[in-house]
Amino acid sequence: MIRKTFESEIQQVKDEVILLGSMVEQAIVGSVEALKKRDIKAAEQIIAADKEINKKRFAIENQLMILSATQQPMAHDLRLLASTMEIISELERMGDYAKGIANINVRMGAEKLLKPLIDIPRMAEKGVSMLHRALTAFVNEDVEAAKAIPLEDDEVDALYNQIYRELMIFVIEDPKNIERVNWLLWVAHNLERVADRVTNICERTIFIATGSFSEIKDSDDEFWKNQKQ
Repeated sequence: MIRKTFESEIQQVKDEVILLGSMVEQAIVGSVEALKKRDIKAAEQIIAADKEINKKRFAIENQLMILSATQQPMAHDLRLLASTMEIISELERMGDYAKGIANINVRMGAEKLLKPLIDIPRMAEKGVSMLHRALTAFVNEDVEAAKAIPLEDDEVDALYNQIYRELMIFVIEDPKNIERVNWLLWVAHNLERVADRVTNICERTIFIATGSFSEIKDSDDEFWKNQKQ
């Protein structure tokens, strides 16, 4: 009976994690769309909604602590509870990245975008796709999917590098463009970090299922990531 109760409550937690993930996905897509349209009101709504993301994260954390204290978790259960705690933290940070993009939009005021947004929305779309599938892998403890999804981070990095090169041309042509370039670089940086945190979720999923923890990215990936921080 205790075991059935635990499994039922774990399923409830997983459902809540998916809901939190959906909130984060909407925030990421919405923040980029608001920037693309220079919709300040929409950006302000995303900033305000971040409080709900934080609230949901802490509610799940509370559920996890109660389960840890009352349900006598076994080895796999402990990995699941501990890793889920890490995963909701990753999701909350992704929500912060979306809020950061919305803040940039607000701080730009009446300033026009330096250029139409093309690759930045692509970064957002790719990152959200990776996140959605990573959370599905987490719920299903799908090790193969969790190993495969982080490999797509190279596509996000390529888009980031493309954006960086294009924006540097604007600075070379006119140094007065530096502030508007920095705005867009920070947006791209935030989206690149979303994809990195998806990798962290996948690593946790593998740990839950197998009991073995290892970084999916190699040292070269870490080197280039550090250059962008």
